[in-house]
Amino acid sequence: MARYDSQHKHVTRGRILESAGRRLKRDGIDSSGIAALMADAGLTNGAFYAHFASKEDLVAAVVREELRLQSASFAELASGRAGVEQLVRAYLSQQHRDHRDVGCPSAALLDEIVRSTDETRGAYTEGAKTIVDEIAARLAPEQPESAHGKALILFTMIIGTLQLARAVNESDLSDATLAHGLQQALTLLEVEPTPNREVSLGDPSGRSEQLTVKPPHSRGDPP
Repeated sequence: MARYDSQHKHVTRGRILESAGRRLKRDGIDSSGIAALMADAGLTNGAFYAHFASKEDLVAAVVREELRLQSASFAELASGRAGVEQLVRAYLSQQHRDHRDVGCPSAALLDEIVRSTDETRGAYTEGAKTIVDEIAARLAPEQPESAHGKALILFTMIIGTLQLARAVNESDLSDATLAHGLQQALTLLEVEPTPNREVSLGDPSGRSEQLTVKPPHSRGDPP
């Protein structure tokens, strides 16, 4: 029987986390079985327990990794408040709405995370706090604690707006939800709510694909 070193195991685990992140965000936690998750990574069911104790263990690991990557992607943004504006414009874009599998784990999974295990909720809590702290530090570099409340409201606002835009089945209403949500978020940032200009940055999950915020009414191809 072939034996693999720790580096190979680490790489394989990373591949599982990446492909599982896509499927969980696209199809949901409850609708994603171990067989499908492993098939996405090009592995058999038998390999699963070499890396994870249970599906719940995998879900917690995916949530932790997705939020870590999302936080790391902030390094691609401009410094200070300008970077937060970039984040908001990319987050509340039609392209992000239409490509949930490479988007933010919060908007895609929050309704299921609330019913998940303590381990998964703990992983989410830790990651979400890091993101809110990063936003606060950009809003008020000298005293980030003074902007923590605003950062928390902003993070909550953009997540809820994106979730509603995805939930409705009328395209005009969905587009309007994004547009008005963007205006309110920019107002909170004390930025003039101008149309969504083109901005390129790594996708909100931190993956290598690009989510490019185009001018109003342009949309990426559906997944």
